[in-house]
Amino acid sequence: MRFTPRYIVPAILLGIVAIALFTFLGGTVVRALWNWLLPPLFGFKLITFWQALGILALARILFGGWHGGGSRRHRTREEREQARARLRERIRKHFGFGADATPPQGTEAS
Repeated sequence: MRFTPRYIVPAILLGIVAIALFTFLGGTVVRALWNWLLPPLFGFKLITFWQALGILALARILFGGWHGGGSRRHRTREEREQARARLRERIRKHFGFGADATPPQGTEAS
């Protein structure tokens, strides 16, 4: 499929509608859960839709960051295996496992 103006305009409109829909659903879900759980459990006040969107944005900043899925580096299987091997080796050295591990200080090796 070629990207021509015939396909780009509907795709942009669909993207805008999708973003608006996900924003609405996210705010509604956060508001509903907050108002259902927190006032009876902890005595918090009820919140509005806009306050729920603010909580969502704050949670995204604090816990999720603003990087998109495309900016993350995807490792190949070989890179993951190499990273695991390096981690295993560091753990073995740190805890004294393996043939090349040095004995803990303060003890005598037999």
